[in-house]
Amino acid sequence: MTIDVLPRSRRGVYGIAVTSELTGIGPQTLRLYERRGLLTPARTSGGTRRYSDDDLTRLARIAQLMEEGVNVAGIQRILALESENAELASRLEGSDLGAAGA
Repeated sequence: MTIDVLPRSRRGVYGIAVTSELTGIGPQTLRLYERRGLLTPARTSGGTRRYSDDDLTRLARIAQLMEEGVNVAGIQRILALESENAELASRLEGSDLGAAGA
């Protein structure tokens, strides 16, 4: 029995056709987003893309930004800043917990 180290939300379980159906984003567009660096789905040993729940959430955010008229370069920057912000907030929360326990 193997134990997955990735949390369930990060495990790539959806193929490109299912992801396309769940998000309403066509397979070619999903491939384009990957080429442009907007997301990086997991790959099987055979090279098949596998999208996770986190990828689906990211795709929803990408679609929202596209609807607002943001171009791909802007989306890349926004996603990077949001990720950095989340990481900093997590660190801050961790330091607050450490200070509270002292």
